[in-house]
Amino acid sequence: MKVISTKEAPAAIGPYSQAIDTGALVYTSGQLPIDPATGIMPEGIKAQTAQSLANVKAILAEAGLGMNNVVKTTVFLSDMADFGAMNEVYAECFSAPFPARSAIAVKELPKQALVEIEVVASR
Repeated sequence: MKVISTKEAPAAIGPYSQAIDTGALVYTSGQLPIDPATGIMPEGIKAQTAQSLANVKAILAEAGLGMNNVVKTTVFLSDMADFGAMNEVYAECFSAPFPARSAIAVKELPKQALVEIEVVASR
């Protein structure tokens, strides 16, 4: 196993890694929509989804992978009413064959984020 870490995505805010590379698969931790350059979250579900996905993309790039390597995503939403708007932005980041996905509404996310996204990517 290898720890994946990049300054192009927000640093972990707890005792976890940005991602773990098992050789065959890369597992990212959930990515909050924090801009790694400013430490600030944008406003609105579309901007937050785009930032979370940009953070995922940066971590995968550090592992030598791209969004086309993603086989599974999990999207955590603080409000399922944001699903449609999240899905519009999400659809721009992936192409067929699309990864498997779960979308889950949760009571609350860290730092009052509207969305958090984690992925599993395959080599």
